[in-house]
Amino acid sequence: MRIENTLPEAEHVTALRRQLQRFVTEKAPRERRRAWDQAHDWPRDLFAELAAMGLCALTVPEDYGGAGQDIEAAVAAIEELARVGPALAGPFIHCAFYGGLNIAENGSEEQKRALLPRLARGELLFAYGLSEPDVGGDLASVKTRGRVEGDAIVINGAKRWCTGADFADYIYCLINTAPEAPKRDALTFVLVPAKAAGVTTTPIAHVNLRYTASCDVHFDDVRLPLDAIVGGPAMLNKGWGMLAGRALDVEKLEVAAVAFGFAQAAVEEAWAYAQERVQFGKPIAAHQAVAHKLVAARTRLEACRLMLHHAARLAQERRPCAIETSMAKLFIAESGVEIALACQQVMGAYALSDAYDIERNVRDLLGMPIVGGSSDMQRNNLAALWRLGR
Repeated sequence: MRIENTLPEAEHVTALRRQLQRFVTEKAPRERRRAWDQAHDWPRDLFAELAAMGLCALTVPEDYGGAGQDIEAAVAAIEELARVGPALAGPFIHCAFYGGLNIAENGSEEQKRALLPRLARGELLFAYGLSEPDVGGDLASVKTRGRVEGDAIVINGAKRWCTGADFADYIYCLINTAPEAPKRDALTFVLVPAKAAGVTTTPIAHVNLRYTASCDVHFDDVRLPLDAIVGGPAMLNKGWGMLAGRALDVEKLEVAAVAFGFAQAAVEEAWAYAQERVQFGKPIAAHQAVAHKLVAARTRLEACRLMLHHAARLAQERRPCAIETSMAKLFIAESGVEIALACQQVMGAYALSDAYDIERNVRDLLGMPIVGGSSDMQRNNLAALWRLGR
């Protein structure tokens, strides 16, 4: 059983949903999804097909070879891809959001012309280099250092949980370039080629989002031209504005959309299972205890849908949305866990078997309140914004 979107949306977004639903039904059957999860891998061939459909162009302005920034369509694409797990949704985000949206919002004109057409064609993938071994939510305290030497910037330090660094072309890396300055006046974003001399990547084993390894990344005298600074050399020490800007607001929507897609798949699978599984002479969906779990899960799912699409529309219209994206990330990630565990209970012992997708969706959803800014960090952000009267 497929739960369809019931909210009003543009015709082209609905058409995109239908196209992606057909695509994943045909190209990503359960046995392939299981194989990707077990191998910690993702299908390059299918991603190339999605890119050829124009999917990666959804966050790139038309002047640079894109389709124009369409956040609502891009969020809908994440939902539909995440319904079959992270193996397609993840690489799409690494290209269209980590790459396309960040460069479109923050890149220099030279960077936009060099990178955005390739991102729109799905030819480049980015990874975030934000967290560090001792730095999580307090990103302004990053310890990875960059020092300017003539016409170069030299980087030393380490990043942790750098998901996708093993396959990325660039690491969108936050560094400290003015150690004696106040924290917010010391931050710079740099585009580090993942294969640059001095970059060492070490996989970290983890149980969720297994389309790839997460990684430790070490920088040992990585020397890059000043043009590698995101926005160009004039943006040295001005990374705080980017950290608090639109691109990272939208990043919360990416995580929320992934969590929503996983949760929707869990409800669909549990709902279908409950119609087929017979106990005590009738389908278990006819037993009140099971029916109530499913109704509660589906009701919460609909609330998640409303929050996600409201925030996405605000972002699309370039209206202030820091509060709405934080609330959406907080609510959907935490609701996704509740939904997944309820669906797991409905499916019983079968939910612990990889013969069903629920086993993977539970693992993946358990991590969503952590990734992309933890739930407690979202609460801190919201409290601070409300104190400021926003």
